[in-house]
Amino acid sequence: MRAVVITEFGGPDVLAVQDVPDPTPKADEVIIDVAATAINRADLLQRQGHYPPPPGASDILGMECSGTIAAVGETVAGWSVGDEVCALLSGGGYAEKVAVPVGQLLPVPAGVSLVDAAALPEVTCTVWSMVFGNEAGRLQPGERILVHGGSSGIGTAAIQIAHGRGAEVLTTAGTQRKLDFCRELGADVVVNYRDEDFVEVIDRHTDGRGVDVVLDNMGASYLPRNVAALATGGRLVVLGMQGGVRGELDLGALLTKRGTVHAAGLRARPAAMKAEIVAETQHAVWPMIEAEQVRPIIDRTLSLDDAGDAHRLVDSSDHIGKVLLRVR
Repeated sequence: MRAVVITEFGGPDVLAVQDVPDPTPKADEVIIDVAATAINRADLLQRQGHYPPPPGASDILGMECSGTIAAVGETVAGWSVGDEVCALLSGGGYAEKVAVPVGQLLPVPAGVSLVDAAALPEVTCTVWSMVFGNEAGRLQPGERILVHGGSSGIGTAAIQIAHGRGAEVLTTAGTQRKLDFCRELGADVVVNYRDEDFVEVIDRHTDGRGVDVVLDNMGASYLPRNVAALATGGRLVVLGMQGGVRGELDLGALLTKRGTVHAAGLRARPAAMKAEIVAETQHAVWPMIEAEQVRPIIDRTLSLDDAGDAHRLVDSSDHIGKVLLRVR
């Protein structure tokens, strides 16, 4: 089969399409003929040598995909050859075939094309587990959430799901085009982080009360201001480090607000935990997609041979939503 491989760690030019052996399914896995996969920032880090796959996972890039089941393992039940699915992966999506634990499969939602479904698994599972799950965000209807990077794949999903569940959504983005798009998705308050201090905007908008949840993709550079933006009992959920890995935390401010800081991630979790998140996401979010309250936001779809260009685009942050690679 054809797959994108990392010939050496470095820039986008190190990606090359080569022939590699086909995967074979374990007893509890299926093989998917991949229709499309999506670019995630974790892929860029892995390409650079900063984010190795978990032990036992494919070293081929790609943390989500869509496609058609081509083979099933001997203990797999409830899925058949020919089923159209999308899947949360630990790796392997940038290829014509991938092996997936059965617990990480999702049906393609009604009304979504097979290719476009590749944009859904990573963002929906991340947002549902980190923003609404009991582990971290616990966002409730009527509460306020600040979504940093609202025009990103995670951001566009978080805005739609939070708005659809009755939360008030505030978001940051860096251009007017992106801010306008976030409003169209359901954001109530938009902040241009290049021109405005989001803490000051939140303070004015909430009469000093702050927000109940902050979903942060920046990490260290935003840490003090994120804590300042929290309401009493607020929850800061950090799932990215675009602004650095080491920051200073004012414990006094955190204690005063009875706040929590939670670092979140999906890739390295055990298969059983991922399966639970996938099942919860399907139960909670798939009806919203089928009711057209939530939709995959796709900036553009390129070919597998264009993986380097796709990485350059995501690295530039000029896109809105997800960038896909059509495989078949």
